[in-house]
Amino acid sequence: MALVPCQVLRVAILLSYFSILCTYKAIDMPAHHTFGGSWKFLTFIDLVIQAVFFGICVLTDLSSLLTKGSDCQEQERQLKKLISLRDWMMAVLAFPVGVFVVIMFWSFYIYDREVIYPKLLDNFIPAWLNHGMHTTVLPFILIEMRTTHHQYPSRSCGLAAICTFSVGYILWVCWIHQVTGVWVYPLLDYLSPGAKIILFATTTIVLNIIYLLGEVLNNYIWDTQKSMEEGKEKPKMD
Repeated sequence: MALVPCQVLRVAILLSYFSILCTYKAIDMPAHHTFGGSWKFLTFIDLVIQAVFFGICVLTDLSSLLTKGSDCQEQERQLKKLISLRDWMMAVLAFPVGVFVVIMFWSFYIYDREVIYPKLLDNFIPAWLNHGMHTTVLPFILIEMRTTHHQYPSRSCGLAAICTFSVGYILWVCWIHQVTGVWVYPLLDYLSPGAKIILFATTTIVLNIIYLLGEVLNNYIWDTQKSMEEGKEKPKMD
């Protein structure tokens, strides 16, 4: 019975991401018509990551229900592959990128919103959509971590993957500037080349720290849960 609410919750979260993505893409903003389109913004990339991740979660739940009680080994193998993909995405992309976007956006927004989210954007993006892109990502991913145990990859593989993502996005941002002469984020206009290198390196380091935090938090939640379950079973055995 405990699985049913989790399944419904994941479907609701997935639908919310579809709604946010569709609403955002429907907005006629100048930035959408320039080189790179929406794909130059980490927020949009993160939304796609979250939608794909929760889509895989829903697909895994459905497959689990369909294969329950089945003796078909092929179905079980496919389910294990789905679970492995779901866990990998959670560890390497959904949690670190999602948490990073929320923390960095609101940190810069509080410091000086013009360097990350100019007031001009309020004319295009309503407040609820802004929170859907930059706020609710955090509670959604924490709920997923609390309700489902995810098997993290080896630490070296996980860190290598998140570093690859970080460097890839940094190169993408630099390439857009090379082509258009405009930085994706206004903040970069105020920084010297040396300061940009430091910022990019710090970004990669922070993503690695968030990855490690996710691994520790996941283990803590489920080790604690396991200890509680074992504690309940002990009196029964006695």
